[in-house]
Amino acid sequence: MTELEELVLTPDERVGNVRVDSVTFAMDWSGEDQPGELAAFVARRIRAFGAEPTDVDTDVVHRVAGEDPTPRRGDVPVRLLDHLSEVAARLGHTLLVRDNGSDTYEVLVARTGGRELTGLTHEGVPVRAWGSEPEETLVSLNCPNCSEMLVWELPAGQTLADERCDCGAGLFDAAGRPMPGVTLHD
Repeated sequence: MTELEELVLTPDERVGNVRVDSVTFAMDWSGEDQPGELAAFVARRIRAFGAEPTDVDTDVVHRVAGEDPTPRRGDVPVRLLDHLSEVAARLGHTLLVRDNGSDTYEVLVARTGGRELTGLTHEGVPVRAWGSEPEETLVSLNCPNCSEMLVWELPAGQTLADERCDCGAGLFDAAGRPMPGVTLHD
């Protein structure tokens, strides 16, 4: 049994051979299908571990987001995860995300007692605490000269210093900052 399974499954679930995938909540980057789904999932998982969450209400997050004069698509899920991560932490739990390289948040709830988690994987895919830096960063752009789409998966701390497109266009300066005219995809 991996450390991740021990953190995200209750003892009864482990004995019953429950799979980690069955205690995962998937949410598209643009938000929940129905408001409150993520909060209900987090509350249900915290209850499974024997704690009683009382402040998982995410209505306040939706209200504040609705009052934001410049909301962007995709902002609300991040705010929900930030809020629920704080709630979970107060109860000795951590929200985890599976970095599968897609635009979907795969969320798990782990009972951690406040200890820091590193080096977790599930089926070979990195799993990290929400809010922590990913071990790898995905960078993508379209070359401003030839329009070719370019994608890099960089280990933490690595930059694209002096990177050029195959067409010869300079994309990043010596410090790894995008050159003028280069726009990174969100």
